[in-house]
Parts: sequence; C-alpha cells; structure tokens
Amino acid sequence: MIIRTERWKNIPVLHIVEELKEQEHVPVVMFFHGFTSAKEHNLHYAYNLARRGMRVILPEAMLHGERSESMDKFQLSLHFWEIVLTSIQEAGMLYEELRERNLVDEQTKIGMGGTSMGGITTFGCLASYDWIDSASVMMGSPAFVRLATGQIAYAERGGRELPVTPAERQKLFDALERVDLSKNPSRLNQRPLFMWHGEQDTVVPFEFTKEFYVDIQQQYNGCPERLRWVSEEEAGHAVSRSGMLTAVDWLAQHLIAR
Repeated sequence: MIIRTERWKNIPVLHIVEELKEQEHVPVVMFFHGFTSAKEHNLHYAYNLARRGMRVILPEAMLHGERSESMDKFQLSLHFWEIVLTSIQEAGMLYEELRERNLVDEQTKIGMGGTSMGGITTFGCLASYDWIDSASVMMGSPAFVRLATGQIAYAERGGRELPVTPAERQKLFDALERVDLSKNPSRLNQRPLFMWHGEQDTVVPFEFTKEFYVDIQQQYNGCPERLRWVSEEEAGHAVSRSGMLTAVDWLAQHLIAR
C-alpha cells in the first residue's frame, strides 16, 4: 500500500491505494475530515478502504491542516459554512483531476464519506453531484439551514456578536438552501446511503439526521438494501470502531464489482 502526499488543483490530498493497483481503474472514495481535524486523521478509514481494493483520496479542508491560518476555534467557527461550501466545490475539482489523471473511466464507481463536518460536506455533495455512486456519512447533518440557524442562535444566546450583516446572512442561507439535502431529498435518486450517528451527540444534532432517514425511507421502498441507518444509544460525537468498519463495508459492498 502506498500513501502519497500530493496537490490536486492546489488542494493538498493524501492519495492511498494498493501499489499494484495504482494505475488501474479501481473504485475511488473521497473521504472528508471533520472540523479542526486534518486529512491524516482519517487514515484508519483510508487503510481499511484501500485494503479492500479501493483508491482513497483524503482532501485537506480550507483553513485546516496544511491550509490552516492563525485562528482560534471561535474565529475558525465563523468560517464553518464557508469551509463546507468550499469543500463541496472542491469535490468537483477533485473529480475532474481523477479524470485528467486517467484514474477513472465511465465504468469506475466513485464513493464518498466523511465524519462530522466531513459528513455534512458529503450530504452537500450528494445534493450537488450525480457522479457519486454511494456514500457513508458519520455524524453528519443534511439539514444545512436548520443547523446554521441553530448555530447562530446558540452563539447569540451566549453573548457572541457575530460580524455578519443581515445581507451577508441572507446570502449564506440562500447558498445553504441550494445544497440542503433535507430540502431536496429527490436528488439522492435512490443512491446507496449509509448513515451513522450517536444518540448522545451534542455537536451535530442526532434528531436532524434521524428525521431525514425517516423522511427518505419511502423514496427507497423499492430498494431498501440501498439505505441503512445505524444509531448507537450511548455514543456521543465520536464514531465507534464498529461504526467505522460498517461504513467501510458499505462502500465496499456498493462500489466493488461482484
């Protein structure tokens, strides 16, 4: 197995694949990290995906890891949705790079996954791109507008003055609504989707994701094997080992030809 540090479209990525399959058209998974994390923190996902025969691309999110700037956590949080929207846009750029490098063809299946902010990014990508064949989302929320509204209300209740004008706030909500999968569930188009969430999560609301799962079940009535929801009663904002392995199994099941 090889791990290469590369720059794709000026985006730092880790590129992980079995050495003998480096130049083959094997299934690809883009996997996005969480808030205040970095691409290398998801190497355990990448290792388990690559050993199953997939190529894994771990991108560095804006203002994180190699792209970080001198900001404290609150300052960084003010850019949270800008980071998510940028990662959604950059996913399309990474897809183009895959094509330019001849690492995919028309038959190559492409998956996506992520934890926390990376799971939120994955939901936004599902709302934006039809080339994603399957996804695994851990601790993510598809309800962008509801989540952003709650975040702003929480900050303001705590006495934080947000440096955002009413016009800027409306512009943000307009942008979020366009990629809010909870408002556009038909964009899933019955693509295989796995979701994991801890019921004690105090960072990304468990209820939003559970409600989304209930709402889309009817969409998958004819193919229930394409939709899976796993919650863990005692888990908080941290994915269990079994959750991680199940997420990997899901992508392998739906991306690797049998």
